[in-house]
Amino acid sequence: MTLLEVEDLWVKFPTRQGIFEAVRGVSFSLGKERLGIVGESGSGKSMTGRAILRLIRKPGIVEAGHITLEGTDLMQLSEKEMRKVRGQRISMVMQDPKFSLNPVMTIGAQMMEAYLLHKNTSKTQARAKSLEMLKAVSISDPERVMRAYPHEMSGGMGQRIMIAMMLIPDPQILIADEPTSALDVSVQRQVLDIMDRLVTERGMGLIFISHDLNLVAEFCDRVLIMYAGRVVEVCDADRLHEAKHPYTQGLLNSLPRIEDPRKHLVALKRDDAWAEAPSVSGVKADA
Repeated sequence: MTLLEVEDLWVKFPTRQGIFEAVRGVSFSLGKERLGIVGESGSGKSMTGRAILRLIRKPGIVEAGHITLEGTDLMQLSEKEMRKVRGQRISMVMQDPKFSLNPVMTIGAQMMEAYLLHKNTSKTQARAKSLEMLKAVSISDPERVMRAYPHEMSGGMGQRIMIAMMLIPDPQILIADEPTSALDVSVQRQVLDIMDRLVTERGMGLIFISHDLNLVAEFCDRVLIMYAGRVVEVCDADRLHEAKHPYTQGLLNSLPRIEDPRKHLVALKRDDAWAEAPSVSGVKADA
């Protein structure tokens, strides 16, 4: 079942030197699966996620053939209508919780606000739902966390809280923008396990944005590889290490491997033709 379909997405910014194209002709679909988007910094990964939710502010320009969420073209909705989509139908976990949580509000107040914004319910029910979601992301003392402020939480706790907050309205799709990049390996694994369990139990679609190819190969079902704003290759995550495009091969070869120690890592050699070639259309989601 296809939840989201993106066709010919462009994100542009006017500059003194002309129009800069951050995302160029990206197309893909998302079902009830974990779709990874990988590439170097500046490849257009985060811009793609933000453009889906129409979070690119002026003077940025977003153009697309369509961005369809279960038959509704998000490009045709008003800003008021989009506010009902953000959080309620599609949620986005930003990269660093320190900049996503309000430092002068308790965590409980922020979580309840997120729920009350989308649901016609009482504060008592909102509080109960907030506590339930904190437990769902393996926070052992949710009552204490509800009373705490963001600066009192570690990076791993902050990321769990953000995931809980984004999942409170029961969205159909979660966009996670490098949700584990600031975490140590043990906490990273815990956060991924929580996301995997919640996505599986709820039948959601997940767009997992990352620069870590090994992590995406292990965690996701399919992968889009982006370079210079374009999708250069699409493959099954478990076959990522068999990728054919020279850019993907270059990224893989530049990674250190425990089983294959090398004195020097291979530097990625770029080809200008990669940036000019048309985007590869993403393989359709499984029906």
